[in-house]
Formats: sequence, C-alpha cells, structure tokens
Amino acid sequence: MDLSPNTSEQNPLFQKLEKVRRRQGKVRDTHITLAHGSGGKAMRDLIDEIFVKSFDNPILSQLEDQASFNLAHLMSQGDRLAFTTDSYVVDPLFFPGSDIGELAVNGTVNDLAVSGAKPLYLTCSVILEEGLPTETLRRVAASMQAAARKADIQIVTGDTKVVHRGAADKLFINTAGIGVIPKGIEISAQKVQPGDVVIINGELGNHGAAILIARGELALDTDIESDCQPLHNLVANILKVCPEVHAMRDATRGGLATVLNEFALSSNVGIRLDEKSIPVREEVKGVCEILGLDPLYLANEGKLVVVVPKKSAEAVLSAMKSHPAGKDAAIIAEVSASPPGVVLLKTVFNAERIVDMLVGDQLPRIC
Repeated sequence: MDLSPNTSEQNPLFQKLEKVRRRQGKVRDTHITLAHGSGGKAMRDLIDEIFVKSFDNPILSQLEDQASFNLAHLMSQGDRLAFTTDSYVVDPLFFPGSDIGELAVNGTVNDLAVSGAKPLYLTCSVILEEGLPTETLRRVAASMQAAARKADIQIVTGDTKVVHRGAADKLFINTAGIGVIPKGIEISAQKVQPGDVVIINGELGNHGAAILIARGELALDTDIESDCQPLHNLVANILKVCPEVHAMRDATRGGLATVLNEFALSSNVGIRLDEKSIPVREEVKGVCEILGLDPLYLANEGKLVVVVPKKSAEAVLSAMKSHPAGKDAAIIAEVSASPPGVVLLKTVFNAERIVDMLVGDQLPRIC
C-alpha cells in the first residue's frame, strides 16, 4: 500500500489513524486497568487527560523523559540547589482539611523551604492500584495543581505505574523537589548553640488527630482539620528579619519531639521545653488523653520548628505572627550546654521529664 507523502492524506488507513489520534486524551474507563500502565495508548491517554491537562506548563508540555532547566536562570536566584524527595501513602486519601495530592505538594515544598530555599520545580510519580476509580485520580491531580499554583511552583515531569489489584492500596505518590538557596543562608541542625531560642509556628498535632478520626475507627465527633499548608512564604518572612537562622525543620512524622532530639544530637546541646508555652488545641489534647498518645509526637504537615539567636527571637516571632501560617507562633524552648544531646520538658507541675525519640510508630500511614 502506497503511503508516500503525496498520497497518504487520501489513504483510508491514514485517515483512520488520524481519527484515532484526535480522540487522544479521552479516558472513558471509569476505573484504572493494567492497560493504563502498559506504555501504550491507554497510558498515554491517561497521562494526557489527567496529568498533562492538570499540570500544564511549558516544561511539562514538551513530554520528554526529563525536564530541562536553564542553569543561568536558576543560579541568578541563589548559589546552591536544594533537592529532596518524599513518598505519600496516607490513609484515607481524602481527610478533613486536605488530601493526598495537596499533602504531596506541600510536604515537598516544605522540605525545601526549611533549608531556606525557594521551591521551584516538582516531579510527580504515581503508583496506581488496578480498580482505582478514575475520578479519584482526577480529584487528586486537580488538588496537586491547585496546591502547586498556590505555592508558585511547577510540576514538570513524572511517571505512572499500575499494579495488580491488592498489590498496593489505591494510590501512592512520590514527589521530588528542586529549589534554590539564596547566598548567605546557612541553615543546619549542626548550628544550634547554647542560648538559642526555639519557636514553633502554631498548634501541634492537628494533622495526626485529623487522620486518626477520618479513619472512622473511633466514635469521635470533632472539627479538627489537618494543618497541611505550604510554609515557604513564612520562611521568607523569617529570613528577612533573621538571615542567621541556625536550624529549621518541619515537624512531620515523629512530631516536635523528634525534631528537637535531632537538633540536640546533631549539635550536642540540651534543649529545655516549657509545656505551658506549647500550643495544642483542647480537642487534640482530648483525643490524646483518650488514646494514650502524646501530642509532642503527633505528625504535623504545616508546622516548622525554628532555632534562632536569642537576640533575634522577638523579631522572628513578630514576623511569624504577621503571616497567616504563623499567627499562633510561640517561643517554646531554650538551648543549653547541658545535658548534651537531651531534650527536657518542664511540665505544668514544674517537674522535668526527658522527651526521648519516638520508638515505633504511633499512627502508621499518616502521610
């Protein structure tokens, strides 16, 4: 059959092929099938309609196997790259205040932000279980794009895999992020010094409590929502008034207690917490009391812990309170030379107890 350039447009086979291509991006399946991970047309349609359509930007639209960046543009914003990756397996996928898509974006944005970096680009790789409703995937992709737009970043490349029914649990997401750290910003857990002050940007434990209640295993009726939110603009506020921030982390799995232990061990210092100063919602305290949990170990998805020189503490606190993500910020601890590598809590009864690293997992699949 002659398919030369002069005759191909009139050829019935060519016309049929063009008709099929024009239908590209029309996903009619109501549920994910193994074909959606096969590398063929079903997979291409899924990627085009759900991911490319949702995340549309000039870099992603090239549909190469990688994203390419202009190095001069990147380095004009700072002198170092920050690079991170994280995976999200939260159960349930949708919970009060957020969902797995927004969580995946904000979690990676915040991992970049606490290094002082300006987040710029994300990847999105998904592992889908056969049988997942297609509409669920659409909702998650739309949520990711809304979160990316809010954080002023672009999702520029990714990957899609489908596994047999029962080989995963609905949907897992992996994201990687790239940001640029401005010149002069040196934030590290190894820079904490005696005399420093520890500040947190708001209430602890809301995310962990919201997930626990959303699983429906407890007959509890509360309005607790996840604190999932991007923190890069809050970090920018902090760095404007205190470029010499010593350490900063987001308090996710393991909560505040784990972050402070990491700081204490990395810098070989002591940290003394004041329980009266730690902001925790009464509803979260109630959930913890019922279940025997400690809010210091509950996961958060919109909380950062910042360590600054004492002379800068009030300026940093004021800058944090001026941002919506830091309106409930509080000074909660001071750093001492001893006992080295130990976190102590001054209780409401004026006694002291050691706050150790979390052993095991209070709540699995929290993020």
